[in-house]
Amino acid sequence: MSGSDDESEFIQHVPCDSCGSSDANSLYSDGHTYCFACETYGKADGDQEQATENVVSLAPANFVSGEYKALTKRKLTEKTVRLWDYQSGIVNGKPTQIANHKTKEGQTVSQKLRTSDKEFSVRGVLKDAGLYGQWLWRDKGKSVTVVEGELDALSLSQAFDHKWPVVSLKTGAAGAKRDIKKELEWLECFESVVFMFDADDAGQKAALECATLLSPRKAKIARLPLKDASDMLQAGRQKELVDAFWSAKTFTPDGIINGADLWEEVSTEKNVETLPYPYVELNEKVGGCRIGEIVTITAGSGLGKSQLAREFAYAFLNQGATIGYVALEESSKRTGQGLMSLHLNKLVHLEDIPKAELREAFDATLGTGRVFMYDHWGSTESDNLLNKIRYLARGCGCKYIILDHISIVVSGMEGGDERRTIDTLMTNLRSLAEELNIGLLVISHLRRPSGDKGHEEGVATSLSQLRGSAAIGQLSDIVIGLERNQQDPEASDVTTLRVLKNRWSGVTGVAGTLVYDRDTGRMTEQEDDIPF
Repeated sequence: MSGSDDESEFIQHVPCDSCGSSDANSLYSDGHTYCFACETYGKADGDQEQATENVVSLAPANFVSGEYKALTKRKLTEKTVRLWDYQSGIVNGKPTQIANHKTKEGQTVSQKLRTSDKEFSVRGVLKDAGLYGQWLWRDKGKSVTVVEGELDALSLSQAFDHKWPVVSLKTGAAGAKRDIKKELEWLECFESVVFMFDADDAGQKAALECATLLSPRKAKIARLPLKDASDMLQAGRQKELVDAFWSAKTFTPDGIINGADLWEEVSTEKNVETLPYPYVELNEKVGGCRIGEIVTITAGSGLGKSQLAREFAYAFLNQGATIGYVALEESSKRTGQGLMSLHLNKLVHLEDIPKAELREAFDATLGTGRVFMYDHWGSTESDNLLNKIRYLARGCGCKYIILDHISIVVSGMEGGDERRTIDTLMTNLRSLAEELNIGLLVISHLRRPSGDKGHEEGVATSLSQLRGSAAIGQLSDIVIGLERNQQDPEASDVTTLRVLKNRWSGVTGVAGTLVYDRDTGRMTEQEDDIPF
């Protein structure tokens, strides 16, 4: 920063064009800027000298000094501020805290100034300094803790009674990765490095980024109940602050879990929200429909997949659930009429139903405000479909969502690899079900089986016949097949349910028989198949 102390004053925080930070760049009254994240200096108005990247330079003569005194509001003792060379003084007429940043050898090369009204400035060359406090500790040991700011370092060090190494980043979360890279060799000398960054999103993201830089299993991440170490000390929660250090979890990349960290998960009974299906035998096999799972319903063409999905939706609705319905082969009107038909036991779209009955059916189904539909006909882009499902879950509160059906999502594609597209779509649906904590019911077609007979003639279903991709079966938790012989006049309305996959209990096989009533449009369980 060029010029004397009184030549420029802090005005406001502004975005930084160099690193992209939204507020780390500081604008001063003479027009110069300085970014505390990337340490980039911007020349003042009228300055004829070429600004040099990452140059903020003042002679040591321009450093300021103060006195060592306890920071009572922060609950920091005089002993602590003296050890850390953290001074208090008056700069340009304002009470100012002075953090002296040093080389690893203890030479002061930069100062960070913090006024009482939270204006910040830097003197000297901050990039020449090590991590704040690094000069206090030996070059190796069992553990070192890295925090975001100077006051956090003082707070944690005091909580440790100054017995265990603590250092601070120079420029907060925005510059964390750069600061750690520069001192990586020094940090690697310790058996473990604990990152105790702020509890906000920026701090936690920075902790993960820094942890990836270290040798495997060296980095640990501590979680604080309050924002940072300074807040913990001020709140009188010193013991919890120290406990957070001891309970820090060893960092592992996403997807890698140490079994030793799973005690709470395996010892605590987890009650997963589950709704029973409207059929006794099916429930006995699969234990109902659970959130976080994908259930695939499959059969040949015209064998009742969509009708069964409606029966499930109606049953869930009657149990108080909020339903999302994505029917890509029919209009929202037809879907709505289908649900109303189940309530009336009448085919609304075929019969002349009195208005009063229609109103009753509407109020009991669509009128509850717990049915949301995607008003779309035909194929749709997969990314758009995923966004719609996400909105149904988060925006509308749907806990159970029906997708009828998956194959049509790629039916409009020109060229391309249908199998690969479905692989990707199923993978994304799998992630969505877990992320959004929803029960997702997906309808899928079957390929025609080998031999003379097709599924319309009652051929048994199997996972290998799922059309489009093996990922449908692999990524589903439950797969239910429907079997019906349309060519048999005595059995053309009789459907056998077969569980093809059951991740819940492993039990597969026939799960009851349903009879379709052409007058009511209902699929009811055949009483003879219900065990008592």
